Amino acid sequence: MVTKPVILTVDDDPEVLQAVARDLRRQYGDRFRVMRAESGTAALDTVQKLKLQNEPIALFLADQRMPQMGGVEFLGHAIGLYPDAKRALLTAYADTDAAIQSINIAHLDYYLLKPWDPPEERLYPVLDDLLDDWLAAFRPPFEGIRVLGHRWSPLSHQVKDFLARNQVPYQWLDVEQDHSVTTKLLECAESINSPTELPLVLFPDGTQLSQPSSLAIAEKIGLKTRAERPFYDLAIVGGGPAGLAAAVYGASEGLDTVLIERQAPGGQAGSSSRIENYLGFPVGLSGADLARRAVTQARRFGVEILTPQEVVGVDIQDTYRVLQLADGSEISCHALLVATGVSYRRLTVPGAEALTGAGIYYGAAMTEAIACQGEDVYLVGGANSAGQAAMHFSKYANQVIMLVRGASLATSMSQYLIDQIASTPNIKVCTGCSVVEVAGTDHLEKIVIANSNTGEKETVAARSLFIFIGASPKTDWLHGIVERDAQGFILTGADLLLSDGQLPKSWPLTRPPFLLETSVPGIFAAGDVRSASVKRVASGVGEGSIAVQFVHRYLANL
Repeated sequence: MVTKPVILTVDDDPEVLQAVARDLRRQYGDRFRVMRAESGTAALDTVQKLKLQNEPIALFLADQRMPQMGGVEFLGHAIGLYPDAKRALLTAYADTDAAIQSINIAHLDYYLLKPWDPPEERLYPVLDDLLDDWLAAFRPPFEGIRVLGHRWSPLSHQVKDFLARNQVPYQWLDVEQDHSVTTKLLECAESINSPTELPLVLFPDGTQLSQPSSLAIAEKIGLKTRAERPFYDLAIVGGGPAGLAAAVYGASEGLDTVLIERQAPGGQAGSSSRIENYLGFPVGLSGADLARRAVTQARRFGVEILTPQEVVGVDIQDTYRVLQLADGSEISCHALLVATGVSYRRLTVPGAEALTGAGIYYGAAMTEAIACQGEDVYLVGGANSAGQAAMHFSKYANQVIMLVRGASLATSMSQYLIDQIASTPNIKVCTGCSVVEVAGTDHLEKIVIANSNTGEKETVAARSLFIFIGASPKTDWLHGIVERDAQGFILTGADLLLSDGQLPKSWPLTRPPFLLETSVPGIFAAGDVRSASVKRVASGVGEGSIAVQFVHRYLANL
């Protein structure tokens, strides 16, 4: 529901206040919300709360003679928070001179003499003009979450990235670029004592969180982090394409299914600006759109989605697989599917760790692109994720420089992306190039690029460096439980067999492991986390859906 603009009337005389509020509601109640206050200080407190809630005020109608804070003084404070609101003063004939003087002091739009009866002649015509003028210039405010912070704050980036990846609309207010707006908001905020306590997250209901964790934000916006039940037929760890596909197929085929995601549904694919080779979408779609559709579909079939929530361990108890969660709770299931995907590898060069979130970012193209308007942006990586990011950044940046360690893009990137990059004039591809050092005080200021073709090193000014290199699985929580390869990817199916084709001694059953089954019966793996998998969205979706068929076969034999 769209919030009605506010008309705030202030008078210390209860009878007068009731009368003017009654007349205002009679004439304007269908279009405006009429609020009242019995003193200037109470009115100013109301104005501050409305500012934090991002609610518009169209008109202040204040009495001149009030104790402690008169009408002119109140209006002087109020216009600092709502400079575009119309201002009218109610005054007695004896205070006419003071009212005239206040036209300059409080930028008064009009003053009205008491009494105003009949309002049809002495009140409404004046206010009609003022409100019509205000409505002509009014632009409804953003009604979602607002985030106040510094561009170079890692915690501000974390908050923005969490909201963006969970597809929660928000408005970003940089305290340096939006100084006048943020100063007024910070003056109203109760939880901020100094700028070092940013970011500040303001919610539509007027509540606020200073330097919040992802979990605190999740609880506030209604994301589910705790399971409703202690047991499920199928538990899925990871909410990327493979996990979401398995959730849809599992729940649609009658399995009680829970999906546990550490950050946001969609995984790495969910942060892709454009996926153009996914079957059935000839003009392409964004990763966020694909994730949104899949989440909606999964919930429609009754999948319980926990996010942000993390699995930190698993116990094998007879036919039960018991998951330990980061908050100390447990979930048990008969079948477990690991679909945690991969993360971008960290840039291990001098200075990189200290500047992460302050100019150096992993993925995050959708989160930070607008902030890079008109700048030169550097990208490290040569696979599809880097190419999609480069195309997205090219819409905002002055120039996008791709630093690719290999000799060409052809070895790791789809041809359609190579062709798009080649035809985009503000994208430059530097092959044989890598970042060997970064530097900056409170944010990234320069990077050192090594060129293996020439053997030279070049230091360039840079404010934004985005990393899209390699694939690192987060499977340490499965150490000692399932077999993994040297890089930490999970072995499944035939990859578990010995060189002579025999079953390993650790395998407890007479049948061989199913195609996507790990070294522990009833624990499956799908998508990028699986050893020797094809790192594509479509293959992840395929493996997730196929895994459910093997889950059914496993459950049938319990």
